[in-house]
Amino acid sequence: MYQIVFSDVDGTLLNDNHQITPLTKKAIINIQKQDIPFVIVSARSPSGIYPILKQNQFKCCIIAYSGGLILDQDHKVIYEKGMNSLGAVSIIQYIEQNHFDLSWCVYSFDDWIVKDRKDPRIQREERIVQAKSREGNFEVVSNLSTVHKILCICNPEHILEIEKQLKEKFPEYMIVKSSPILLEIMENGISKATAINNLCQIWDIDKQYTIAFGDQYNDLEMLQTVGYGFVMGNAPKDIQELIGRVTLDNNHDGIYHALSQLEMIEKDY
Repeated sequence: MYQIVFSDVDGTLLNDNHQITPLTKKAIINIQKQDIPFVIVSARSPSGIYPILKQNQFKCCIIAYSGGLILDQDHKVIYEKGMNSLGAVSIIQYIEQNHFDLSWCVYSFDDWIVKDRKDPRIQREERIVQAKSREGNFEVVSNLSTVHKILCICNPEHILEIEKQLKEKFPEYMIVKSSPILLEIMENGISKATAINNLCQIWDIDKQYTIAFGDQYNDLEMLQTVGYGFVMGNAPKDIQELIGRVTLDNNHDGIYHALSQLEMIEKDY
């Protein structure tokens, strides 16, 4: 009956130590043995997802940049959509001119450009995703063929005001708060939900038999578009109320418990 399982990464697939719990790993291996595809859906770049696959010996399709890039299990591009590089330059110029309390990142395919690699916020992000950025300026960004995402790592006290100003200035782009400190900026029409729709169409999968797990505001549309959307117990309360189907948190095997509840795997007592 169930044909595919999608999962967000941070706060969902990974626990607070940025690891997959043993029971969740066991559940994923189990469903893959049943030929049910497991797909990672993340705002991260591919290079921020590959270490997870390597560490856990997974081979699966990934949706990166919240839907801007879909790669098959052999890392070949299935689908991609990004913003014009000059549009990206105009956004980071606006950020610089307004002296917003944030560090910006520009992503194109697997290229990660930042203003200053010594910035503590960038260093922290590199440690979390286990990938390396490179320094660049407006000229470097303008020469990119396409930009799949701009990430703003913000002061949490100012993020809502920064989000408000960016949305007012750039209504033509998709701007989503994905954590208490992160803002994602992408070409309009890109979302985890549209990526799932695209992949289901490519693979001829009936969407009513799809499952997804998430924990943040940029997961909402994804959780609402699949047949069975599960929100993690660590998600904000308003997201839990909107989705209704709540599993345990990311530190207590939420994915494993939901899949066992659906009788897709045997419960490990």
